Amino acid sequence: MDIIRKWNSLSLIVRILIGLVIGAVLGLLVPNWGWIALFGELFVGALKAVAPILVFVLVASSLANAKGGHTKRFRTVILLYLCSTLAAASVAVLINFASPVTIPLAGVDPAQGYTAPKGMSEVVFNLLTSIVSNPVDALSNANYIGILFWGVIIGIALKRASDSTKELASDLASAISVVVRWIINCAPFGIMGLIFNSVATSGMDIFYTYGHLLAILVITMLTVALIVNPLIVFITLRRNPYPLVFRCMRASGVTAFFTRSSAANIPVNLELCKDLGLDENMYSVSIPLGATINMDGAAVTITTFSLAAAYTAGVDVTIPMAIFLSIIATFSACGASGVAGGSLLLVPLGCSLFGISNDVAMEIVGVGFIVSVIQDSLETALNSSSDVVFTATTEFREWKKQGKKLPLWSK
Repeated sequence: MDIIRKWNSLSLIVRILIGLVIGAVLGLLVPNWGWIALFGELFVGALKAVAPILVFVLVASSLANAKGGHTKRFRTVILLYLCSTLAAASVAVLINFASPVTIPLAGVDPAQGYTAPKGMSEVVFNLLTSIVSNPVDALSNANYIGILFWGVIIGIALKRASDSTKELASDLASAISVVVRWIINCAPFGIMGLIFNSVATSGMDIFYTYGHLLAILVITMLTVALIVNPLIVFITLRRNPYPLVFRCMRASGVTAFFTRSSAANIPVNLELCKDLGLDENMYSVSIPLGATINMDGAAVTITTFSLAAAYTAGVDVTIPMAIFLSIIATFSACGASGVAGGSLLLVPLGCSLFGISNDVAMEIVGVGFIVSVIQDSLETALNSSSDVVFTATTEFREWKKQGKKLPLWSK
């Protein structure tokens, strides 16, 4: 019991690292112990089972319980949030086009010829067909496009329901989120099995592939944080953006990197906004809103892993397909909040655009959890720090119109 208590007292990051090391060592020393790989199969299987219902319930519940009245007042900050998320997805597309990543998976053999869409017209046709599929079939077959569509439709319809019905939808979403957290807590054992299978099959060379994937993620997120978002701030304020960007990265990004939770970092962001002298009536709404819909890092993750799945499956990704993926990733990222590993669990939605099966997509998600120690930390740091960046940019824009001094540029 003491061992169990000590194990549970460790952070998930440490437990994942331990599982990763143990899996790699066992894969080298006893590659014939195939039963260890069962842990990875069970972990991925659990994710495959819960992901469709998770997406459906979260989308329906969030729309049913959405509050109105702030759209006009906060339209600028919402526009900045969405523009930055779309820009992040687009940057991910460009970097992945320049340096495509393929990942050896048990369920994919590109040499045998994977059935891929022949062009954008086939993608659109498959998309429209998937949208109107039976909602029960969409859930059972993990048709994420159909799940998203029916989740939106039912969520909008539930806005007219009674408060008790809306509360039931919210409670159901919370319950499913708890189930996901339970599964995620098993990630160390699942990753041990996945790493064991990869090392036993491909040797240590597999870490070069994982390193390449992680490098793409890191480079993309740093590009968004240090170039794209500052450019958006500059266009909006016509001032050097880096005093604001670095202030937010230092005060918000560092803590978010270690907490790995945009929601947990909300108090830090609220205090930072107070230190910047922003209007509390503004940031008390825009910061929690940003923790929900401002998901630059999630858009990068969804786009990168979806393209990795496409390249692995031998899909010929065209520019129109990639643009369409960027748009889908932008709106999918807005639904990634509040769930551990949320962005990874939405990767199958991007994969479905290319006709990639759910089995292959979830194998890619399993790889995502292997590199999530760094990926998720960077993603959260980018998401959370940019909440303050764009909240401050929105208010400084109004101050500039009124002729007020901007605090970070007053000297």
